Amino acid sequence: MADTSLGPWQYPEISHLDGRFVTVERLDPARDVADLYSVSHDPPEYQSLFTYLPYGPFPSSDAMLDWLTHIVEDPDSRYFSVLDRSRQQRVGMVALLNIVPAHGRVEIGSVWYSPLVRKTKVNTEVNYLLLKFLFRDFGYRRVEWKCNNDNLASKRAALRLGFKYEGLFRQHMLVKGKNRDTAWFAILDGDWPALEEHFEAYLSGKAESLTGLNNPS
Repeated sequence: MADTSLGPWQYPEISHLDGRFVTVERLDPARDVADLYSVSHDPPEYQSLFTYLPYGPFPSSDAMLDWLTHIVEDPDSRYFSVLDRSRQQRVGMVALLNIVPAHGRVEIGSVWYSPLVRKTKVNTEVNYLLLKFLFRDFGYRRVEWKCNNDNLASKRAALRLGFKYEGLFRQHMLVKGKNRDTAWFAILDGDWPALEEHFEAYLSGKAESLTGLNNPS
């Protein structure tokens, strides 16, 4: 008899995920562009959030709309906007990339949030909702996180969220005309039950930090 724990896996389609602090929704360029452009470009110093991303900043909201319209048509990725429920404003984006249902593998990437929500639980809950969906609802085996090795904030976030460092891909790609060495992290299905408990304790206010993970803070 075949081992059903080895698949097959469905394509992880998501329309929206609701949490205490955020709602994660499939990207709608026309609906989302006004908020997304505003929270990432005004004031101008907010544009630094695009430093390690392969896109942005954008010269206008129309230019950002053109880009959003292009990426939402990508058949191999799923892009989402993140609504901060307390502000009733879209404050960032996240995506499922490199989706490989045949192997139960997917990457959480293209992540950015406005400085307006730094030091809040927005990023933590977004990742909790996505990880819970992927591991519990779809039974995926592996969720990856990749970032520029120079992006210290992203590497710290990966560790804080429970991703384990797996290695460095040197001279992996060119981004905005510069070399990118890519740091790889991952969470496996066997890691998730313990991580889920820590996420829920922190998000419910029963714990002051994501203790028990790779980098308690």
